[in-house]
Amino acid sequence: MTIKRVPAPPDHPEFLPGLSSNHFHDHVRVGDVLRVKAPSGHFFVDPDPSVPVVLVGGGIGITPMMSMLSWCLANQPQRLVHLYYGLRNSDEHAFKSTLEALAASHPVLRLHVVYSRPLAADVAGRDHHHTGHVDVELLRRTLPHGRHQFYVCGPPAMMQSLVPALAEWGVPVADIHYEAFGPASVKLPGASEPAAPVADGVEVKFRRSGRTLAWDGHDASLLDFAERHGIEVESGCRTGGCGSCETRLLEGSVHYEHMPDHDVAAGHCLLCVGRPATSLVLEA
Repeated sequence: MTIKRVPAPPDHPEFLPGLSSNHFHDHVRVGDVLRVKAPSGHFFVDPDPSVPVVLVGGGIGITPMMSMLSWCLANQPQRLVHLYYGLRNSDEHAFKSTLEALAASHPVLRLHVVYSRPLAADVAGRDHHHTGHVDVELLRRTLPHGRHQFYVCGPPAMMQSLVPALAEWGVPVADIHYEAFGPASVKLPGASEPAAPVADGVEVKFRRSGRTLAWDGHDASLLDFAERHGIEVESGCRTGGCGSCETRLLEGSVHYEHMPDHDVAAGHCLLCVGRPATSLVLEA
């Protein structure tokens, strides 16, 4: 595995450089022992080879799509795969040569690269196939009639527009799979809504830390609440996917704004997407 040092973006020098990548370069040495977790979550390709796959990646959301694409081509070489990759221009075009080679060698792969802001040197038909954004209108024009399973990963603007639009188009909710960057705010028509949390003012006790605090509703999650009060909690994705912040729930109940993708163990809760529904006693 290669980890590149990531500087601040050239057009935004005021932004912080990559924290994780630079931590590896500055503090991790050969021989250090790192603690890692196995992959988790539900964002993976349904193995039914009879249903064509539509992979939609926006920006770095292409990363999980490459994994899904590789699996399909290796294990189900007859399965039709449509890959839509939305980005600004060739300066951000990851996996360009790899995708072009795969499309040339696998007739079942239909590649659609979409630039929203092509550079003067970007050539339509060579560097990209469409100009604009990956939206339902593009899918309507380019997908054949019939059932497909959709897998979408990208920035908030894409997720908040495309995912609900797929359902409104008539795609069954069971055929729409997605993973959002940051806190998920995607709402599908017909999806069940969790019960509303109780009023603010309940107590949250962190047993191991020896702190009892009043929940005032100022934080988006119990993880933010803990961190604001100086309580250290291990965390990762902060979207309910990785399970790093899973904590034993000793008393009370937790409300989730959206159901976590991580399979939460019985008697535990995820702090990154949870808010108190009652007074709580947490092991943290």
